[in-house]
Amino acid sequence: MKRIQKILKKNKYIKIKLKRIATNHLELKARINGVKGSFILDTGASNSCVGLDMISYFNLDAQESETKAAGAGATDMETQQSENNMLKVGDWKIKKCHLVLFDLSHVNTALEQHNAKKVHGIIGADILQKGKAFIDYDKNILYLKKTKK
Repeated sequence: MKRIQKILKKNKYIKIKLKRIATNHLELKARINGVKGSFILDTGASNSCVGLDMISYFNLDAQESETKAAGAGATDMETQQSENNMLKVGDWKIKKCHLVLFDLSHVNTALEQHNAKKVHGIIGADILQKGKAFIDYDKNILYLKKTKK
C-alpha cells in the first residue's frame, strides 16, 4: 500500500481523511463558498447535493430545475440547482462546482436513527470523477488529483 501512496503523491494527488460513521458511511469535511460543512461520500450518487435548507448557509444562488431526485428510499423529489460554486475538500478545490439542491431530511433522519450526526450534503460521483479519485477503504482516505490552475 505504501507504494500506491507514493505513486499518488508523485502524481499530485491530495490526501483527504475520511471518517467512518455509525451507519458505515464515509464522512468528510468540505467548504462550499468558504463555509464549512459535513458531507457523506457517496460513489452511487451521480451528483453532489446540498439540502434545500442550506441554500443561505452556503451562500448558494439557487435556480429552478426540471430534474427529479431519487435515492435512499425517496423518489420523485423536487430539486433546484446551483452553478459556479467554490468547493474545497482538504487542499483540493474546484471553482465551478454544480450542486443539486433537494430535501435531505430523509437522509438525516436515517442517520440520526443510527446515532450519527446530520450532514449538510453528499459528495457524489461528479466530484470523484473530476478529481480522478482513489478511495482507500482500509485506511479511510480519499485521494483527489490536484486541479490545474
